Amino acid sequence: MTTLTSAPRTAPVAASPARFRDLLASEWIKMRSLRSTPWTIAITLLFVVASAAVATLADRAAPSGPATFRPYDAYPPGGYWTLILVAGSMGALTVVSEYSSGLIRTTTVAVPARGSVVLAKAAVTAALWTAVGTATSTGSFLVSQAILNGHRAGVPITHPGVLRALVASALLAPVCALIGLGLGVLLRHAAGTMVTSVFLLVMLPPMFSESSRWSADVRHALVSAAWNRLVQTWGPEPGSLGYTATVPGSWIVYALWPLITVALAVFTVRRRDV
Repeated sequence: MTTLTSAPRTAPVAASPARFRDLLASEWIKMRSLRSTPWTIAITLLFVVASAAVATLADRAAPSGPATFRPYDAYPPGGYWTLILVAGSMGALTVVSEYSSGLIRTTTVAVPARGSVVLAKAAVTAALWTAVGTATSTGSFLVSQAILNGHRAGVPITHPGVLRALVASALLAPVCALIGLGLGVLLRHAAGTMVTSVFLLVMLPPMFSESSRWSADVRHALVSAAWNRLVQTWGPEPGSLGYTATVPGSWIVYALWPLITVALAVFTVRRRDV
């Protein structure tokens, strides 16, 4: 006669929560797996640098000899408005593409800490677009100065105003990308996010002038207007009736917009269903 014995029960092993570096690696894989990302970045970089070359060639008839730094040769508004649009749109796509495909449900099941997911997306987006912005800004300056040096009108990077314009133009890309990402989390709709980001980043600033105080305050609180001021190397003329933004205030605008939008995105995603 034999005795049947049951195997001892073992407690289920709880899966360890995902570490933040694992989330960073996951978001980087998602971003680089998009086929459009490298092509979009490459085309945008080439277009912006080429626009700097075209602007410099159109304005190369400067007197020979050292010249003052002309920022809109190296950083023409047309090229950098394009950078604003692309960075904001690509930042938004890192989020809205997951909502539209349903992948966000898989992500939140695997990582219930939704705020950490948004922060990981923001960190990867900021790192990628800081690199893109730095390459674009540096390339624009080098191309512009290479053309001007042929006419003995170039300036070194140590020239007053050059470094500030270069840094402001480099940081423009990650600032806009993070704003797009935050809007994507808040709106969760591709078309709505794109329209909102274009309106806030490009269309809204020209609606306000610097002739009155309230209008100037609104304008100066917007990202593209802040970039415009940081790139400028000149101040208001004596006796001017306009209200000109300050350089420290423009840097604050650069810092607050991505911080506020990402913070709102983290706050919102923690309190709503996917």
